[in-house]
Amino acid sequence: MKKLIVSDLVTDYGHVRALDGISFIANSGEITTVIGANGAGKSTLLRTISGLEKAKSGTISWGDSEITNLAPEAIVRLGVAHVPEGHAVIPTFSVLENIEMGALFRKRKNSSDVKVAISEVLDLFPRLAERVKQSAGSLSGGERQMLAISRALVSRPELLLLDEPSLGLAPLVVEQIIQSINQLSRSTGLTVLLVEQNANTALAVADHGVLLALGKVVSDQPAAKMRADSALRSAYLGY
Repeated sequence: MKKLIVSDLVTDYGHVRALDGISFIANSGEITTVIGANGAGKSTLLRTISGLEKAKSGTISWGDSEITNLAPEAIVRLGVAHVPEGHAVIPTFSVLENIEMGALFRKRKNSSDVKVAISEVLDLFPRLAERVKQSAGSLSGGERQMLAISRALVSRPELLLLDEPSLGLAPLVVEQIIQSINQLSRSTGLTVLLVEQNANTALAVADHGVLLALGKVVSDQPAAKMRADSALRSAYLGY
């Protein structure tokens, strides 16, 4: 069973120490959520895991492989997919063309499974199935977020890094997206590292919570315990 193990991770963002000795474990087949206020280092953490930012020190391991500072494409080939914040899609491409981009590296070795994978993500997000020929730029914010997640899932990752899926979306849409990811993780064993500012939403579906403040881990415990800790929420999350 593969685990994501982050140990004493330090990442500088310009002249700022964004991650200051972070350590935690995300267990296989579970949803681990990383929560915290703006500027806590959440997005930098995902970008460092996926190779988009370079770690200054510390290690990141996925299963038997140390992935610290590997090229992003090498990390993808090890089964890690990253959905960045901001519903990033290519607006001039159709919904289907955007999804197919997620399977580019797999077509060379497993092309027969690509159509099956595309069908599965369209089943997960039926609203996209109704819009496969539309340009991605014509979609709503929630639909673009579903599309960004679908593109990542077509690569059949074992570890999904999901950055702020609720950003700028209506609560009902957020609930649909989070529940879809929860369903997928429970049914397939997908390991999810979910970064969220909406702590209640994230902790409601997560198995484990990691709370960051100013680049440090201030709490690392089962999600249900963290959700019930009113003093912790008040001190670090403002509610």
